[in-house]
Amino acid sequence: MPTSTKLPAGCSRGLCALFDSLCAQSVRDYDPAFEFPGWPDELDKKQWFTSPELVSLNGTSAWARLDVEQQQLVSFWDAVNFFSANVHGEAALMQGIASRLYKPEHGVASPYMHHMLDEENKHSVYFSEFCFRYGGKIYQDRMLNLGSDPEEGADLLFFTRVMIFEDVVDSFNKTMARDETLVPVVRWINENHHREERRHLAFGRARVRELFAAGVEKWSPALLAEVRRLIAAYLTALWVPLYNPTVYADAGLADPYRLANEAHHSPYARAQRAVLSRRSVGFLMRSKILLERPEL
Repeated sequence: MPTSTKLPAGCSRGLCALFDSLCAQSVRDYDPAFEFPGWPDELDKKQWFTSPELVSLNGTSAWARLDVEQQQLVSFWDAVNFFSANVHGEAALMQGIASRLYKPEHGVASPYMHHMLDEENKHSVYFSEFCFRYGGKIYQDRMLNLGSDPEEGADLLFFTRVMIFEDVVDSFNKTMARDETLVPVVRWINENHHREERRHLAFGRARVRELFAAGVEKWSPALLAEVRRLIAAYLTALWVPLYNPTVYADAGLADPYRLANEAHHSPYARAQRAVLSRRSVGFLMRSKILLERPEL
């Protein structure tokens, strides 16, 4: 993929240099899809598939009543749910990137966006393979519909959501890639995703800064307020799919909807969400994109 050589209007040389560097790194670290040899034929469910501190039910009274094998079974279905949420998130990301690839306003970013499409597609291969091979399904998309975006702010909203999604997911990935108690295939998927997401995050933050700087100069106060509202709403809505009642039903637990509600609103979960989203929230606050910390 050729890198950008012409500086589009409004693009700094440093920004173009960053995008060129990211392209070079993607070429250097290219990893063909479908070649991972480490898929076990079967997986014993009496193992950890999600780090215990990240299991969605942790911190609830129900979690404390489960024995270790039951907790490990919940951790398995939580892994299927986490990977399913990634499949749906990556699909929305790829659709949004593909629709912007050849528009003049995205010319400087287009070369690296091709690499992102390739890498996100490969991530989806691994996520979906785990789900189908060991869980027999991908969970339905449970992301809330936040309504239509204002046309003028649509690009900033898209790239900001991509950045937030990838940053939060990367926080999970880093923890689970290091967790030696997890089954090797889960650790590998998380490590592989983290390795490439570092580039995506550098791209996303640069793109968001650029688009916000351009927008804030021309948007009305009402439009700016609406953009900020929608970003804050996404930060809250992003977590809903992770507390999936079907996970608890598949793990054989009674009253799964009550469990999902308890898990989502527990003090432990609120604290975990704050930790896992602190980089993205901190970036948005420092950049003045958000002026108040959202309720997570």
